[in-house]
Amino acid sequence: MSNIKHIGLSISRFTIGSLFLFSGFVKGIDPIGLQYKLTDYLEALHLNFFSIIVPAGSLILPLAEFAIGLALITGCYLKYATKATLGFMLIFTPLTLYIAFKNPVTDCGCFGDALVITNWQTFYKNIVLLSLAFWVHANWSNVAFRLTLKIRNLLLTLLLVSYIGVVVWSYRHEPILDFRPYKIGINISEGMSIPTGAAVDVYQNSYRYKNRKTNEVKKFGDLDYPWNDTINWKFESMETPLLLKKGYRPPIHDFSIQNSSQQDLTEFYLKDTTLTFIVINYDLEKSDHSHQGELNRLANWAKRNQFRFIGLTSTSGDPLKKYQDLFDPNYEILFSDQTTLKTIIRSNPGLILLSKGTVIGKWASIDLPTDEQAESISKVQMKKKLNH
Repeated sequence: MSNIKHIGLSISRFTIGSLFLFSGFVKGIDPIGLQYKLTDYLEALHLNFFSIIVPAGSLILPLAEFAIGLALITGCYLKYATKATLGFMLIFTPLTLYIAFKNPVTDCGCFGDALVITNWQTFYKNIVLLSLAFWVHANWSNVAFRLTLKIRNLLLTLLLVSYIGVVVWSYRHEPILDFRPYKIGINISEGMSIPTGAAVDVYQNSYRYKNRKTNEVKKFGDLDYPWNDTINWKFESMETPLLLKKGYRPPIHDFSIQNSSQQDLTEFYLKDTTLTFIVINYDLEKSDHSHQGELNRLANWAKRNQFRFIGLTSTSGDPLKKYQDLFDPNYEILFSDQTTLKTIIRSNPGLILLSKGTVIGKWASIDLPTDEQAESISKVQMKKKLNH
């Protein structure tokens, strides 16, 4: 094999390996988020009977991607790694073509929240990777390495074990790297704002009018529909507008806080200069209530120090009343969209801390702060306010 082909083979191998590594890593450090995405896929494709395998799949899929990527780059088990790569691409390329045409979900989730690409971009990416996978598989025996096999095996083992450790930690706590629009340091109000002059959605409208003389029903567009010719035409119906071009969409577009009377309190809490602790239970019926005592303790501490402490959930009605009767939360329960709450924090329950709309703290239920830790955090924030 010529030097040019050797270089091309190495570039192809590292390209596929790097993408598999990246994909496996960013999904692996957010296994709960991947569970949500896989569930969305199954619901959109009407395959809910596979939901039982989602928890295991959310761990196995990124692990397989990461391991394949490592094997391709280190050259360990290269014969099997190239076969596995080709198998992956032969399965997912036609699947992504179907998803691109049907568009059951708008975000493929290939790279978690770290990099969002469209369904068609995903398919085109997979076409390139499939082509490279065929070539690397056909020529794997021609790959040469500078490091010995022993060193490469050691490197693969260390990185794989480290990866598994990071995944386990992220599963028990929160993702070790946060790519979501609600990460610490983000101001929610700014994340919801739309810049002046930003592009807006462009739609194509279609109207159906009936000719009063011939009873013919004709379809019209925005430029030619006979809205002012009531003598000859009678309006029949309007079709669902077709989105031609998507406009600017802010990173945060669905955050809200409402009380039981559906009064919107979003602006109040985002502009409030008082520190606000928010307990997030996206679904009270699925929540781990073993930490309720700790949350009540924190709520008492916050009230003593004149800080705000509220709960946010999507659960209402009898399940909410049952929860309140059983666990007696000593803070007000308000309401928000379930998908939003699942995005803000993966733990159910979880706790976040806001300062004038900026996220300054996030804790999974296993990491809830003590009174002393909360006191320390509040002092730091008050000092920052004084300095400003």
